[in-house]
Amino acid sequence: MVGIVSYGTYIPVYRISIAEIAGVWKKEPAEIRHSLGLTQKSVPGIDEDAATIAFEAAFRALECSQCKPQDIEVLFVGSESHPYAVNPTATIVGQFLGIGTAYMAADVEFACKAGTAAIQAIAGMVAAGHAQSGLAIGADTAQSKPHGVLEYASAAAGAAFIIGNDHLVARLKAETSFSSDTPDFWRRDGIRYPSHAGRFTGEPAYFTHVLGAARRMLDMADMKPGDFDYCVFHMPNGKFPRIVAKRLGFSEQQLALSLVVDHIGNPYSASSMLGLAAVLDHAKPNQRIFMVSYGSGAGSDACIWETTAELQKVQNKRRTAQYFVRQQIEKNVNIDYVQYLKQTHQI
Repeated sequence: MVGIVSYGTYIPVYRISIAEIAGVWKKEPAEIRHSLGLTQKSVPGIDEDAATIAFEAAFRALECSQCKPQDIEVLFVGSESHPYAVNPTATIVGQFLGIGTAYMAADVEFACKAGTAAIQAIAGMVAAGHAQSGLAIGADTAQSKPHGVLEYASAAAGAAFIIGNDHLVARLKAETSFSSDTPDFWRRDGIRYPSHAGRFTGEPAYFTHVLGAARRMLDMADMKPGDFDYCVFHMPNGKFPRIVAKRLGFSEQQLALSLVVDHIGNPYSASSMLGLAAVLDHAKPNQRIFMVSYGSGAGSDACIWETTAELQKVQNKRRTAQYFVRQQIEKNVNIDYVQYLKQTHQI
């Protein structure tokens, strides 16, 4: 059986409110908040990029596990904001973790689902016996053009999952994907900020792919929403995951724990992975979690996880170290728009 051995998360402490951004551009804050279902978003420190955020998340995953860095045989980093166009983030993270040199490294790109694509790839390698354990990371310092619609939601965070076949905290019971060429969001090489196709990003992009992957997963597993304790969906804003959960038949209670978007916005590749981590922080053994990611371009990965008694050991370590997602959300420093521009290197 393949699954999660440990997990780590990192959310920068800085926050900017939606009202602060809206005020700068003479917009009505209440309208923006209602439209997106957000109140604030996380912002990277001036010395933080996708590599440092990925490292922090991975370090915490190792710290809360029984693994040593040298046990990691595969390291994939999924991101939309890799600091280098040519020079892998994965080897930077591996070097600072002290993994050594006997590991496979690669950067993964598929918009906001790059991290879950890394999970699937490593799970396949472990299941095939090509590796004992690997690190799948989703990390982003999401880019957005000033005065653009993405500026209100694009956030920063990272999540790392050690995937293996021993001391599992959650078993991967099933997985599938749904992909198509649907360009709802893109950024050409050399262009600093991504472009956004407006309402097109809902239908036929997000909802078609998330619902497609979810329904295929439920059919494959011969299960229904009521068979799960929790659900997690990619969170580009506060409304989309709630809408898709309702369409599928999941309850508000099943979804509630995962909704980190309400507090930190959309950290792109880390979004659904961070939602899964937030659920694992509070789940009990033998509970089922339904998860669907989404990446523009477009595609979704769906997974079914089942927790084990080992989860409580990792939970205890994370709680003591103040690593719970909720604990990190509550530890924050508010900044103004000028400081936000400085920290995201836009001035």
